[in-house]
Amino acid sequence: MRLNPSKTLRAEERRRASRPRVDRRERHRVEMRERIFRAALQLFAARGYLQTTVEDITEAADVGKGTFFNYFPTKEHVLERYGEERVEAVARALEKARTGNESVLAVLRELATDLAGQSSESPELLRSVFSANFACGPVRSELRKRIHRARQLLAEILVLGQERGEIRRDLAAPELARLIRLIFMGVTMAWAVNPELSLRKTAEQVWELLSPSFALHGTHGQKNRKP
Repeated sequence: MRLNPSKTLRAEERRRASRPRVDRRERHRVEMRERIFRAALQLFAARGYLQTTVEDITEAADVGKGTFFNYFPTKEHVLERYGEERVEAVARALEKARTGNESVLAVLRELATDLAGQSSESPELLRSVFSANFACGPVRSELRKRIHRARQLLAEILVLGQERGEIRRDLAAPELARLIRLIFMGVTMAWAVNPELSLRKTAEQVWELLSPSFALHGTHGQKNRKP
């Protein structure tokens, strides 16, 4: 069977012509989702999560309720997306650590001091997020899932550090990940209640204080260094 070159060319031209439309549709979807998401976060910060309704969000984003539900099945899914962004930040840090272009400690420092992307958030938003997690069972359930996933990813980063001789080895990576997460979640909560300095500056100070305790070159590291 012989192919007709003119038909093949026309088919390829049709495929090329359709790509920009697909790209535009996808770009529109991303932009609309982000617009609704950001409007919701602004309201959560101003009014609190529990006091904000879907109607409030759609009015602020200037979209219909149907459009909201196309992107977020419930109001809780907005917070779920917020949590997913934190997990994605840890996943990106893991990929960066795997490249070996930076030390694992440098990658951990950036992740910790940026608080997985939260360092620029307002105390009002963080208080709203925390209160929603405390008061709402479904939100809290999703939070536990994200914490578990983020801890797994953080443990993988720590394993790389242990293998490269940067992180102490007397504690298992999952346990180190658990402790680091607890410390910096506490930092975030404390700052949200009493934001004396910027959140990033506070996290940097805590990192400088604590990092020698799990770096291999610190006191514990020297004692437990393997030949």
